[in-house]
Parts: sequence; structure tokens; C-alpha cells
Amino acid sequence: MSDKRMVAKQAPRFEMEAVMPDKEFGKVSLEEIMKADKWTVLFFYPMDFTHVCPTEITSLSDRYDEFEDLDAEIIGVSTDTIHTHKAWINTSRDDNGLGELKYALAADTNHSVSRDYGVLIEEEGIALRGLFIISPEGELMYSVVNHNNIGRDVDETLRVLQALQTGGLCPANWKPGQETLQP
Repeated sequence: MSDKRMVAKQAPRFEMEAVMPDKEFGKVSLEEIMKADKWTVLFFYPMDFTHVCPTEITSLSDRYDEFEDLDAEIIGVSTDTIHTHKAWINTSRDDNGLGELKYALAADTNHSVSRDYGVLIEEEGIALRGLFIISPEGELMYSVVNHNNIGRDVDETLRVLQALQTGGLCPANWKPGQETLQP
């Protein structure tokens, strides 16, 4: 894992094969999202067909419209193939699948993007649960990485995205609509 600081620097660029929301195969690219002047919420998860992952992936999808309203694009990434992703999407939520997804699931099969973002567990070939928020200018603004047995909080991701978008100083426990601090 990289010990180098990444936040407040340009995010590593990527292009990956993905299963798109219409279930077709396509590509996702940080450059393309930046050209559209959107924020990127890039999250890594360890593997398809596991137990914690579908709760996170479907929770983000269920709240996708809120991210869209904030001009943010979500991309989920694991080291599985696009074919495994598609099989998981085509499995109903009742059967531990994903069902319909409103954003792309990307395949980092050569592990390069997971490695670039410092989340690859080399000996297992899977990613830790890393979440990164990237500005439309390509600057990595937020990074959180946690152990694979703990799911992430969609409310907190939205709160941080909104805080970053204020451009101001947001105190602890700041919530959207509250005042920012004056320098």
C-alpha cells in the first residue's frame, strides 16, 4: 500500500471497463467525468457476491438521485470482471444480488487503479473499502479507507460531498444548510 499523501493532489486518472446502468458493457473514465464538470465519488469494495458489499452498493444506488442533484457521478470498483459484475446485477436483491443499479460498476482486473489509490491488498488481489471524492478539476478532496468487514455510511458521504461543495470551512458535525466558519 502506498504511504504517499494523495488528498489535495491531482487524483490518479483511470479508465476502466464497466457495466453501465443499462446493463450494457462500456467504459468509465475520470477525464470524461471531469469534462462534464462533475464531482466523482469513487468507491472500492472487495468482491462481488459477498455479504457487506451489496448493502453498500444498493444503498448508494437507492440514493443516486441525491448525488446526481449535487452534480456527482458514482463509480463502484472491484477487481472482479465485468462479466461477474453483470451476473451480480442480474441477481435479485432477495438472492444477495444487486438488481437494478443507477451507476456503473467498473472492473479493475489488472489491479492498477486499486494500486494507484492505495487500497489493493496485494496478496489477496482484492481492494479494501476505499472511498474517494474528486472535484471536477480532478483534485482528490476526500479519502477514507476502512477494513472490509465494515460498510460505509451514505449519509456521511453525502454530508462530506456537500461540505466540500460549500468551498467554506465546515466545523465538526456540520450539516447541509448550516453556516460555515469565517476564516
